[in-house]
Parts: sequence; structure tokens; C-alpha cells
Amino acid sequence: MMDRIKELAKSFGLPRLIIAGFLMALFIISPFAGLSITAAITDVAGRFGQNALMVLAMVPMIHSGCGLNFGLPLGIIAGLLGATLAIETGIGGPVSFLLAMLYSTPFAIIFGWGYGKLLNRVKGSEMMIATYVGFSSVAFMSIMWLILPYSSPTMVWGYTGQGLRTTISTEGFYYHILRDTLAIRIGSLQISIAEILFFALFAFIIWAFLHTKTGTAMTAVGSNAVFARASGINIDKQRTLSVIMSTWLGAIGILCYQQGYGFVQLYQGPMYMAMPAVSAILIGGASVNKASITNVIIGTILYQGIVSMTPSVMNSLIHTDMSEVLRIIVSNGMILYALTRKSGASR
Repeated sequence: MMDRIKELAKSFGLPRLIIAGFLMALFIISPFAGLSITAAITDVAGRFGQNALMVLAMVPMIHSGCGLNFGLPLGIIAGLLGATLAIETGIGGPVSFLLAMLYSTPFAIIFGWGYGKLLNRVKGSEMMIATYVGFSSVAFMSIMWLILPYSSPTMVWGYTGQGLRTTISTEGFYYHILRDTLAIRIGSLQISIAEILFFALFAFIIWAFLHTKTGTAMTAVGSNAVFARASGINIDKQRTLSVIMSTWLGAIGILCYQQGYGFVQLYQGPMYMAMPAVSAILIGGASVNKASITNVIIGTILYQGIVSMTPSVMNSLIHTDMSEVLRIIVSNGMILYALTRKSGASR
């Protein structure tokens, strides 16, 4: 029995056991700190629904050997373009959300194709280049948000009638379009089934794709490029396809985030949004060359649980705001840990 427990603990990984134990301790302590457990569960569940798709966006690029997608802001920008175009039409409700997905898709494909071509030219340095791609694209779009010809009074600056606001509300468009659909409410506990099903749909699509012939070829490229080339697989094509998929998932992911959060954040908003997604999938047990849907689910729950619960409990106990410090420790600490263990994050 003990050997079985040790084997399960080893397969789950010591870092995740420590983080999961710490998260459980926070839930146990929370009533003594004057916090509601049901409210905490609602917060963690909501954060999972908002962020899980952006964590899922890491999987295709990891499978193809492109590493962690630090250039996720490029996909987020595609989603922001789709969101602003949908709001520009003035159509509200579910149609607005569908339009945002529709409009963001061609941008994601074009951006992902160019991004993939760039990464194919810098093999071995993908993650470093991806970081600069993300930062430079955000800086470029900070200029474009000011000069693009939008005219919706919901979005443009009121005193000039030109240039988009820093923050745009999704109220009246697709605010909580998934969060409030099929929601389970028991007292202060609320869990959105629609958000979970929305993530499950895309997770199934990625899982099914990775089990197709093309998906298997993509995995082979990431596992052993020499063997893949000898088998007649076009390595650059598979890598570019994975980048397009990752960029598209990032675009859809930010739309899911916006409907739960309630706002579209432009300009510098997407700058560091890749870090929580990278941190979550690494905490979930992925490495720079191996990832699964299970890693996405576990990592998102653990990361969002720690990020949301720790500041609340600590603030209640010692009356000090530690949220930013803890976010930096969790994100950068887990990234550093995983990047030093390329053969597997469970060590």
C-alpha cells in the first residue's frame, strides 16, 4: 500500500504535491480568517473558466518542439481585434461573442503564420524570440489602437472621438455570456457549467487532433526532429501549424477571459499575460517538450487557486497586501524550476 502511494506521489510530482497541499491548507484556514469557503471556490472556478483556454494554447507549440509560447500576446491581440470589431458592429448578446470569435480567427491565422515562419528561422532560441515578438507586438498595437478608424462611442475617447480607450466594458455585448449560462448556484457558491464545457470542447478538439495522423507527425517533430525528417515529415510545416493553432487558441482564450472579467484591456494590457499561462502549465506538470490536457487542468486550478486564495487569506490574517509579490514568486519561480528540468517537470 505504501509503495503504491509513493508511486502515485512520484508520478504526480513533488512540486505539485507541495502546491496542492498548500492550497488545501489555505482552504482549511480560510474560515478561521473570516473568509467564506464557497466564495473562494466560486472565485477559483471562475478564474479557471477565464484562463484555462490560454493555458491550453501552450500545448500545440510544446508538442511541435517550439517550446513555451511566450509570444501569446500576439494571439491575444488577434482576439482584441476581433472583440473591438464585434463591439463596433453594436450587436449584443451571444451573437456579439460569436462575431468576436469569427473576426479574430483570420487575424490569428495570419499572425500565427508569420510568427511560425519567424520561429522556423531561429530554431533553438524560440522562447527568447517569442518573448520579444510578444512585447514588440503589444508596443506596435499601442500605436495602432490610437489610429485605427473605430467610431463606436462605447470604445473611442469621448473628448476627441478618435482612438480607443484603455479599458472597454463588455456590458451590453458579451458580458458573462458563458459565466451566467447553465450556472449552478447554491447560496454563495456559483459554478459556470458553460465555461467548463466551452473549455472542454476546445480541449477535446486538441486531444483529438493530436491523435490524428497530422497530430502524431507534430508530436514526432517535437520528440525527435531527426527521426521525423527521416520519416518524410515536413518539420517547418508542422511547426508553423502548431504556432497557428496556439495563436488561435490564445485569441479565443482572451475572449473567454473578457466575458468573465467584464472588460477589454488594450494598449499594455496583454504585455505580461503569457506569464500566468506559462506558469500554470508548468505547475501542472508539463515541461518545455512535453504537455497534456491533464497538465493544463491541474496547472490552471493550482495556479489560479494559489493566486486568488493566498492574498485573501494573508490579508485577513496579517492585514498586508501581498498579492503582487506572491504573483511574481509563483510565476517566475515555477518557470525557473521547469526550465532547468527540460527532460520532465516531475523531478
